[in-house]
Amino acid sequence: MLMGGKKFNVGIAGYGSAGKIRSQFIKSHPQLNLLAVCDKIFKNKTNLSDGTICLNNYQQLLQQPLDILFVCIHNYLAPEVTIAGLEKGLHVFCEKPPGRDIRDVMKVIECEQKHPKQKLMYGFNHRYHDSVKEAQKIIQGEELGKIINMRGVYGKSKIIRFDSEWRTKRSMAGGGILLDQGIHMVDLMRMLACTEFTNVYSFISNNFWNHDVEDNAYVLMRSEKGIIAMLHSSATEWRHRFNLEITLERGAIILAGLLTSTKSYGAETITVVYASENDATDPREVTIRYNEDNSWKEEIDDFVNNILMDNKVTHGSSYDALKTMELVYRIYCADSIWQEAFNIQRP
Repeated sequence: MLMGGKKFNVGIAGYGSAGKIRSQFIKSHPQLNLLAVCDKIFKNKTNLSDGTICLNNYQQLLQQPLDILFVCIHNYLAPEVTIAGLEKGLHVFCEKPPGRDIRDVMKVIECEQKHPKQKLMYGFNHRYHDSVKEAQKIIQGEELGKIINMRGVYGKSKIIRFDSEWRTKRSMAGGGILLDQGIHMVDLMRMLACTEFTNVYSFISNNFWNHDVEDNAYVLMRSEKGIIAMLHSSATEWRHRFNLEITLERGAIILAGLLTSTKSYGAETITVVYASENDATDPREVTIRYNEDNSWKEEIDDFVNNILMDNKVTHGSSYDALKTMELVYRIYCADSIWQEAFNIQRP
C-alpha cells in the first residue's frame, strides 16, 4: 500500500469508449496517476498530450511501474489480462462482463485466492446510479414492505457497435445483448431482491439480426424468497430503454431512464408509489429526477478506498461476478433449443 502523498500509478488495458471514460475519473482522482494505456490502435509507443504513455499490448503495459490495472478490454481477453495483473501484484478493476462464460470467472477467482493482498473489483456501474441507490435504501428500510415482484426492460436499437466484429461472435464475446447489457439488469435484480433466483424460464432469440449471439432474451424467474422477476433484454428496441418496476407490499418503485454520456436513455428518474387503503386506486406518487451522473466517480472512489483501508469489496466483487454470470447462463440454458444449438454448458 502506498502511504503519504504518493499516488497510485494506474494503467488501462483497452482504450476504447470504456477506457476513455474511466481515464477521465482516474485523472481527476487525487490519489491516482494515469501512467500508461494500451490498445492495438497504438502501433508504436507514443504519448497522449498529457504525457500518458501509449502502448500496443497489455504485456508492454505490465512492464510499467504500476500499482493498479484497469481492464477495459474485449470479453475474450478480460480474464487473461485480469489474471496477469493479479499475478504481477497489482490491484485490478475489470469492466463487465468478467469473461465469456463461467469457466472464465472461475479461473480468475482461483488466481484471486492465491493473491489475497490484491483487491479485485468488477465494473457493475449501475449499482452506483443515484436512482438505484435510493431504491435500495427504500427497500432495505422496508417502509413499503417486502418485494412481491420485479419487471425489467433494458434494450438498445441494435447490438452495440456492429462494426466491432468480435461482439457478434460467440467464441469471442460469449453472448449477445443479455451478456453485454442485460447483465446489468440481472445484477440489479439480484442486489435489490437480496436473494438468488433459482427457477428460471426463458426464450432466447437471434431471429432479427441473425448473428451468432442473441438479440433478445425473454425471462421469467423465481427467487428463493418467492420473488418473481420478469426481464426483457433486447437489441431490437425502437430506442434505447431502461425501465425497472418493483412492486412491494405497500407501494412500488419505478426506475426509468439512465444518465449516460450520450443521454440516449432519457432522463433518469425514480417514482415512489405510496399505496393506502383510502387511495381509491390512485395512490400518491413522488418522482425525483436526477440531472448529474456521479456513478463513475463514486465507483472509482469506492475501489480506491477499498485499497487504502484494506476493506473487503462489497459492490462488484468476484462473488457478485460469479453469481450474476451463473444466472445469465441459467437464462441461456433454460431455453433448451438455444442451449443445444450453441452447446452451452449448464452452470
